[in-house]
Amino acid sequence: MAEITAGAPTRVSDVQGHYMEMIQRKRLYGGLTLLIFIVLMVSGFMVADGRNAGGFWDGVDKIGDYPAAVLAEAWEKFFDLPGLMLKYFPALIETINIAAVSTLTGVLAGFVLAMLGTRGLAKWPRLIPVFRRITDVMRAVPEIVIALMLIFVLGGGPVPAVIAIAIHTAGAIGKLFSEVAENADLKPVEGLQSVGATWTQRILLGVLPQVAPNFLSYALLRFEINIRASAILGFVGAGGIGYELRNSMSWGPGRFDEAAAIFVLLFATIVFFDQVSSRYRNKLTEGQGQ
Repeated sequence: MAEITAGAPTRVSDVQGHYMEMIQRKRLYGGLTLLIFIVLMVSGFMVADGRNAGGFWDGVDKIGDYPAAVLAEAWEKFFDLPGLMLKYFPALIETINIAAVSTLTGVLAGFVLAMLGTRGLAKWPRLIPVFRRITDVMRAVPEIVIALMLIFVLGGGPVPAVIAIAIHTAGAIGKLFSEVAENADLKPVEGLQSVGATWTQRILLGVLPQVAPNFLSYALLRFEINIRASAILGFVGAGGIGYELRNSMSWGPGRFDEAAAIFVLLFATIVFFDQVSSRYRNKLTEGQGQ
């Protein structure tokens, strides 16, 4: 008994010493990682600044010149802004339509890819890695790259934007839907299978009712992301309000009031759909938790 009592402090001190060594080693690794990150960031910035046409530090004091010029001209023609906003409203509707069609198409394609790439639900289990790699490739390529390729083939307009955004959406949604479906209860699926239900019936009746709130929530989130993407793709000739914004910005002074009107329209639209989407996603989440 005396030997155990006498040995206890030694063991406690050994554990404490080992713990402090682990903490110090962890701090050392963390410090080295942070140092490497800072070195890479600084060196990367220096390389990018050296290849830049002007130089970051030479032009940093002029960073506010363009916004100031836009605001000044917009303020001078303040009473013309409502008319300009009405003028570009059809282009805004085109942007929203691009986002809506591409979201619907991408979500449907992503749903199919997700079900074919989910363990326990896939129709062809051996092809699960194939379908997962397809979704990886689809979401790895940026929308703007796909749009530029399609514009070269199909010409400018909303069609390349719809296809580009739908492809990227299908890849992203396929990944998200697959992760949600993997947590679904398989008992309803097994019950439907035992009575001779087809694969499509098992998915629609056994899986979809369980995951529908999460699926709809992700679809709404993707829709608001695609509104931004469709506006950005307009800069490369894919139509919509982004195309009009590029024209007004590239024209320079004299049309800055048009750029300001388009900025206001685009900002208000993104805020509106963000709020609506967030509200419905919160309702879906709360309803699912009850």
